[in-house]
Amino acid sequence: MPAKPNTSVELALLLCLATLWGASYTFIKLGVATIPPITFIAARTLIAGAVLLAIIGLRGLAMPRDAVTWRRFLFQACLNSVLPFTLIAWAERSIDAGLAVILNSTTPIFTFLLTAAITRHEPVTARKLIGVVAGIAGTCLIVGLAALDGIGDALWAQLAIVAATIAYAGAAIFGRSFKGLDPMIPAAGSMISGAVILVPVSLVVDRPWTLEPSAVSVAALFGLALFSTALAFVIFFRLIHTLGSVGTTAQAYLRVPIGVAIGAIFLGETLSSTAWIGLVFVIVGVAAMTVPARLPTLQGRSS
Repeated sequence: MPAKPNTSVELALLLCLATLWGASYTFIKLGVATIPPITFIAARTLIAGAVLLAIIGLRGLAMPRDAVTWRRFLFQACLNSVLPFTLIAWAERSIDAGLAVILNSTTPIFTFLLTAAITRHEPVTARKLIGVVAGIAGTCLIVGLAALDGIGDALWAQLAIVAATIAYAGAAIFGRSFKGLDPMIPAAGSMISGAVILVPVSLVVDRPWTLEPSAVSVAALFGLALFSTALAFVIFFRLIHTLGSVGTTAQAYLRVPIGVAIGAIFLGETLSSTAWIGLVFVIVGVAAMTVPARLPTLQGRSS
């Protein structure tokens, strides 16, 4: 029987995961300042995919070789990296990292809505409905002021983040089809598939050999790929086995204040009063969608 995990260590890792994913928005903001979004995300997926492949090799696992599985990886890549990563990177050329992390944190809400509409296996409870209403209200509060000012770059950028969030929700639903595989294998497969799609586009559209990125943007790229993508996935899959999937989803709302704080400290960002109110609604909504009625005790898992 496996040893019981150390509660303090697992909770510290949960906080670390929330910090890594919260910091990703600041990394993106710094990176796209001098690196075009497509090239930036192509490099992110390529580096992170290579690191995850190396870790899989060290664990003695092997990637699937059949075409059917790789086609599924390709589809998952479109939902989980190609579309959302690129949309977020493009959007952060116009909006603050803190605003992006708030809008993107509503993924559990859109996952529930898509699940209810498509697979209909998710039970509809009063608490989840409250979570949906609170999350959508928070999103409308954040985006609403830009809409009143007319159709401008800020509004389209915010809507791009919302679209990325819906893509993540679709990825969460489709990702359930990989239950028979070690979780790190579809993660690596989708990253590599994303690179296969984005690298040729980058070569044609951006001609990266002509770019002159700043040292800060290059450092942000490697920080994003190595820490907020590859390392974050390693921690995430460990926590799935120790805290369980429900406990691990706590990072969805922990990363919101952390991401906003990182943007404020390192980028000097500030939120409007309406955005702060929207932040509260979003945190309440995501918490209502993810916190179980009874918190499970931390226990070891054999699988």
